[in-house]
Amino acid sequence: MKRHATAGDWIEGARLRTLTLGVVPVILGTVIAYNAGSYNLGVALLCLAVAVLLQIGVNYSNDYSDGIRGTDKFRVGPARLTGAGLAKPRTVLTVALVCFGLAGVAGIVIVVLTGHWWLLAVGAAAILAAWYYTGGRRPYGYNALGEVFVFLFFGVVAVIGTEYVQVHAMNSTAWVNGAVAAGISGFFACSVLMINNVRDIEEDRLAGKKTLAVVVGRVWARVLFGVFLLLPYVLLGWFVLLYFWVGYTYFTLLLALPALLIGVMSRQPRELIRALQMSSITALLYAIAFGVTLAFQP
Repeated sequence: MKRHATAGDWIEGARLRTLTLGVVPVILGTVIAYNAGSYNLGVALLCLAVAVLLQIGVNYSNDYSDGIRGTDKFRVGPARLTGAGLAKPRTVLTVALVCFGLAGVAGIVIVVLTGHWWLLAVGAAAILAAWYYTGGRRPYGYNALGEVFVFLFFGVVAVIGTEYVQVHAMNSTAWVNGAVAAGISGFFACSVLMINNVRDIEEDRLAGKKTLAVVVGRVWARVLFGVFLLLPYVLLGWFVLLYFWVGYTYFTLLLALPALLIGVMSRQPRELIRALQMSSITALLYAIAFGVTLAFQP
């Protein structure tokens, strides 16, 4: 008898383990705005809603697009809603579009409150990027460009956008700090995407999905995962030079290094999923530690 999707299946489809990637840039952008002398909690929460809703939307969109393309028939990980036939493709697509729509509504509210109407174009670009990750005729996620767009939208756009709508007029220090923080968030997001694709590398190769991991091969994909995961700690040096207390953020290496070892050494999909989870949690703890230490810097 065919099984239908349960609430648990829908929650799994949202991929909660990756949602920290939407939270991290908002924390970083907000604390940089606070450090610049101007922040708005209400606007920050709206930015968080935009980021998380887009993240959930792209996860369901990915589920739908991979499912109808037949990519998931090679999948060995957790069952997908569309690919496993747990939910109708149209239903999964509808949920994804609703998430995109709600993110758009939150974005419009931000624009109305701040008066920066040109940000509507940025929001539209973010939604299009979310859809064309695996959707459309030529999805960039199938052509080794996933990490590029993830860095751009979960790093540059999300961090500097969150900072800008709170500070409005940014001086050179705010711009530089925002750019470095954007790199931190972007590289964390790339590390999570990379280890996810390392887990699926054989299945993606069979399905014709050319992720960056497929293109460079398993060994170099693991190397890139390590580079992406450790680069935020290199960039942290900039802030330590300016704000000594921020150096306490290095304690999150206690979780990052085990995640790195598991991701580089493990062969089993379950272990790679653990590395993904640990990397995602590392990014969140990093952002929290960074935010607290910077906010309370003497």
